[in-house]
Amino acid sequence: MKKTQSNLSILQIIFTVSLVISNVVTSKLFYTGVNLFGTVITLPGAVFCYAITFLMTDVIGEIWGKQEANATVRYGFIGQILATILIILTRYIPTADNTVQEAYVTLLGQNYIFVIGSMIAYYASQTWDVYIFHKIRTHFMRNAESKGKRWIWNNASTMTSQIIDTFLFIGISFGIGFGWLFDKSMLPQLFTMMIGQYLFKFIIAALDTPFFYFFTRKRN
Repeated sequence: MKKTQSNLSILQIIFTVSLVISNVVTSKLFYTGVNLFGTVITLPGAVFCYAITFLMTDVIGEIWGKQEANATVRYGFIGQILATILIILTRYIPTADNTVQEAYVTLLGQNYIFVIGSMIAYYASQTWDVYIFHKIRTHFMRNAESKGKRWIWNNASTMTSQIIDTFLFIGISFGIGFGWLFDKSMLPQLFTMMIGQYLFKFIIAALDTPFFYFFTRKRN
């Protein structure tokens, strides 16, 4: 991908749209069919579009540098806050159809603790992603023979970031919000959810490597 302002803008738009949509579709859960410790692993619908955000910041960081990657994270955070405000305001506009209103609340009427968990997990994980991506990249780029090993910093940054994102979001939303952290009977469910979701995010992170190489193959 050529290092142009228009390409940077396109990647930042994809990042922000994926982030906002991930918050819209996260309420839909689906079974993976994989059993872990006696519990079937469930994933939020956002797992795929949220993975795109990490790919975008890695591509931006590789081509445009750390400063632009951090700026993208900030833009996304602003976009996420704005989207949340607009969704909440729209909810309280007088409705002409109660059936539609009920469907709207069911889909978009997020519990505040989920919003807080999502915001904290997003900013912490994305900031770490950019930081560790460039920390590892700088280390390897000192050696000319390692310059082609982009998969190392791409995977290491995303896979460790997903640990932060998964444990913070589930810990805050379910552990604190639902009180599972304080209920011994629910602790196995809580940790199974964390481990199970992270394993799938780990796999998805590995699968995005060819896309990372594709987008960063040409920079001039």
